[in-house]
Amino acid sequence: MGRYIIRRVLQAIPLLFFISIVLFFLMGQLGDPVATMGGRRVTRPSDRERLTRQLGLDQPFYKQYLYWLVGNDWTTIDMDGDGIGDTNGTRRGIVRGDFGMSLMKRGQTAWDVIWDRVPNTLLLMVTAEIVIIIFALLIGIFSALRQYTAADHMITAVSFVGFSTPIFFFALLSIYIFSVNFKRWGLPSLPAVGMFDPQVGKTPGQVALHMVLPVFTIAFVSIAAYSRYIRSTMLEVLNQDYIRTAKAKGLHGRQVLLVHALKNASLPIVTLIGLDLALLLGGALVTERIFAWPGMGRLFLDHMQRFDTPVVMGILVILSISVVVFQIITDLTYALLDPRIRYD
Repeated sequence: MGRYIIRRVLQAIPLLFFISIVLFFLMGQLGDPVATMGGRRVTRPSDRERLTRQLGLDQPFYKQYLYWLVGNDWTTIDMDGDGIGDTNGTRRGIVRGDFGMSLMKRGQTAWDVIWDRVPNTLLLMVTAEIVIIIFALLIGIFSALRQYTAADHMITAVSFVGFSTPIFFFALLSIYIFSVNFKRWGLPSLPAVGMFDPQVGKTPGQVALHMVLPVFTIAFVSIAAYSRYIRSTMLEVLNQDYIRTAKAKGLHGRQVLLVHALKNASLPIVTLIGLDLALLLGGALVTERIFAWPGMGRLFLDHMQRFDTPVVMGILVILSISVVVFQIITDLTYALLDPRIRYD
C-alpha cells in the first residue's frame, strides 16, 4: 500500500507541473494586472512601465513562470511611485509555499488572503457534503427498495427536476420564497446574504442560520444526482446471487442491506464524492456569489476580475493538489470497501 501511494505521488508531480504551466499561460492571456492596480483611476504610462518592470511582466514567459515557480528577487514593488517599496521581500517560489504578494490587498501575501477564506468555505462545504451523503443514501435506498411504486415515481420526477435545474435559478428561487415572501407573509424568514448579522455578531446561531439557504441550494442539486446513482447501483447489487444467498441463510434484512448490499453498491458513489470534495474546497462559485458568503469561491471571482495572479494561481494550485490527494484517498477507500481490490 505504501509503495502504491509513493508511486501515485510521483506520477502526480509531472501532471501538476503541466497543469501549472497551462494555468499560468492562461492567466497571462486573460488580462493586464497593471491596468487594475490603480483601482478606479487610470494607470499613468509612467506607472505602468515601472510596475511592469517591477512585477517582471516585461520578461519572457518562461522566465516569468520560473520566477513564479522557484522564486525571484524582483518582488519589491513601489505601488504609488514615492520611491519606497510597498511590498517587499525576496520571493521563494510556489514550490516552497510562497504564493507571492496579492496585487489587490496591499501588504498581504496571497497565502494570507486565501487562508482567511478557507475556514468559511470548509464550514459551508463540509456541512453541505454531510447533508448530501445522508439524504442521498436515505432517498436512494428507499427508492430502490420500493421500485416502481408511486413513491419511487415521485422521487424520480423530483430528482430529474432538481438535477436539470440550474443552481443559480434554485438559489434565487429559494431567496424569493424563504427570505422575501416569508418575511412578507409574516413568517420566520431566513437571511439571504452574508455569514452573520453585523448587529448581532458572529455567533454560532447566526452562522448556522445564514448557512441554511446556501447549504440547501448546494445540497438539493447534488442529492438529486447522488440518489439516482445509489438507486441504480442498489438495484444491481440486490439482484446478485450473494444477496439471495445471504437471505437464504436467514440473515436479517437490515444486515443484508447495510453490510452486504450497501457496501458493494457504494463504490461508484465513492468516486463521485472524491471528485466533488476537491470542487467543494474551491467553493461553489455561483452559490457563494449569490449568497455573499465570504469563501474561496467568491474570493476567486473577485480577484479574477482584477487579474490578481498570485491569489488566483494560489487557489488553482491548491485545487489541483486537492484533486490528486482526494483521488488517492478514493483509491484507498476502494480497497477498504472491496477486499478484492489490492494495490500491493
